Amino acid sequence: MNKITISTAESCTGGNIAHLITSVAGSSAYYKGGVVSYCNEVKINVLGVKASDIEKYGVVSKQVAEAMAMGVRKLLDTDYAVATTGVAGPGASEGIPAGTVWVGICSRTEVKSKCLHLGTERIKNIDEASRLALDFLNNEFGLNLTYK
Repeated sequence: MNKITISTAESCTGGNIAHLITSVAGSSAYYKGGVVSYCNEVKINVLGVKASDIEKYGVVSKQVAEAMAMGVRKLLDTDYAVATTGVAGPGASEGIPAGTVWVGICSRTEVKSKCLHLGTERIKNIDEASRLALDFLNNEFGLNLTYK
């Protein structure tokens, strides 16, 4: 890594992205930390997600994923951030199918997001969403972040 810093905000992946990053020796040089915001209260009070966005768009949405990424990037003062919010499974939640995950990423100047449609197996979804989120961050911002 070239003197950049990264942070994470995770809901449905429950800290797995942070685990994948910190499994690599030397990651402390660029990974500042993360927030596991499993409940809406943490999304709102710690990450600065607007309650009105959760009410209007739902917690599993582009708007919330992007707000989570922007919130943790600002909170931890990093160059880049990645966030996940979704339904790991096995069943649907509030009408949203298992395996639906929104990934938000941001730099200091750009915010991007995408929706993943995975399967119904919880552990597989957590792992796949985590890896795809990091790949998205790498590809969109030209990073070379390694993870296990």
